[in-house]
Amino acid sequence: MKDFKTLVQTRRSHRKFTDERVTAEELRLILRSALMSPTSKSQRAWRFAVTDDPQTLARLAEAKDAGGQFLKGAPLAIVVMGDPSTNDCWIEDGAIAAIMMQLQAEDLGLGTCWVQMRDRKQKDGTPANKAIHSIMGLPEEQEVLAVIAVGHAADERKPQDEARLKWENIINKSNLTL
Repeated sequence: MKDFKTLVQTRRSHRKFTDERVTAEELRLILRSALMSPTSKSQRAWRFAVTDDPQTLARLAEAKDAGGQFLKGAPLAIVVMGDPSTNDCWIEDGAIAAIMMQLQAEDLGLGTCWVQMRDRKQKDGTPANKAIHSIMGLPEEQEVLAVIAVGHAADERKPQDEARLKWENIINKSNLTL
């Protein structure tokens, strides 16, 4: 396990994956991290759908107009969902769970990439949410936030460059010098 400082610095998005499969134990640990993620009012109202079927992955890659085609080459995808009628923080809770999964995957030596689906559309105007429901057979009340691609990275990414951090974006009203 990497220390957290290194884990955060080395976690990068990967859009190219090897053919090596994600193991059941790796998937279990990734989903475990999502199920342990903090949620508003401890509702734990998010839902996750998992697929490793190549045909389903290829269809998910077409769920929005651009930016998700690399899902065709991913060994695994996790759909992150929530029910807006029961949880007004479903987007935030889903985002927290998604990054927890991405950090856990990184710690396991796997690559991931967030594929934004909420408010995205296919070329013909069909909402990505509707397309994914059709592809995955999801419960109607669940809204899709994102799809997380998971696999063994086929590309090398350099860690985040400390020199490029935007410290100027911090409004420091504390007595601490950053």
